[in-house]
Amino acid sequence: MGSMLLFAVLLATSFWSCVDMQAVPGQSPGQQTQLRGTSASMSCKLQRRETVHWYKQLPGEQPKRILYDSEGTPVFDSTSDRNRMQVWSDPAQPIYHLTINSLTPRDSGIYFCAYWYFTTVGYYNKVFGSGTKLVVSEKASSPPANSEILHTKHKNQTTYVCLIEKFYPEVIRVTWTDDEKEVTDNVVKGDTWQSPKDDEYSIASWLTVPAENKDKNYYCKYEHEEKQASLSTQDSMKTASQEEDCGKVFNRDQLMHRTAYLVYIILLLKSSMYYLILLFFSYKVWASTKHQGKKA
Repeated sequence: MGSMLLFAVLLATSFWSCVDMQAVPGQSPGQQTQLRGTSASMSCKLQRRETVHWYKQLPGEQPKRILYDSEGTPVFDSTSDRNRMQVWSDPAQPIYHLTINSLTPRDSGIYFCAYWYFTTVGYYNKVFGSGTKLVVSEKASSPPANSEILHTKHKNQTTYVCLIEKFYPEVIRVTWTDDEKEVTDNVVKGDTWQSPKDDEYSIASWLTVPAENKDKNYYCKYEHEEKQASLSTQDSMKTASQEEDCGKVFNRDQLMHRTAYLVYIILLLKSSMYYLILLFFSYKVWASTKHQGKKA
């Protein structure tokens, strides 16, 4: 009797989990950059036919619904974008599409698709997709113009620097792997920096390995919306003269951080100076008014 009761409980728990474990909609692309005045399209893939809701999220805000798809007809929460947005679905499979025309910078944001489902406890729940980040810019997206691995040796260890240069926009994912899995120990990812001459960005990532692993092959992989690539440490080993360039990468990164710090200090001093000047003139006006008051 006890075993039968246990089996019934396990069966009910399994059924509960199966019903309430809803699949997250898959969205593509993960990110896209489009020029002002052009169009952007994104898709949402579900496991079955549903009424799909589209949301837009701005930085620091909660997602806000912009429309829902009622059998191929968009129902808008606001009429302002009615003429610029279109929805349609794939007749063969549950894939739903959203297109935004005549893009402006205010269309930038993260777009989520979502659907409702009825839970086993008698209420509706909402499942959001993975999201598509849209960037509307005056400049078109571009893949990295250069990527390479530099290295330097110090005592009993080797440091590899994966340098990826001149890409736009700044969103990029950089990882290190060996022949089997992703490497996370002794990895430092630097911040993206922007070229002072244009809007392109660069980034560097460091991997430090012990000397006994000098013959082991590592890969620096990057994923940008315009390109994905993998660089090999063995294929990109540099000569001794090029190792000096590795030092320049470190110095350049440190120099940029130091420059930003100095600019901050200068601005702080300038604001303090303006405050003192304003305080001085306020005092002069107050003193002059007080002096005239005494004469009267």
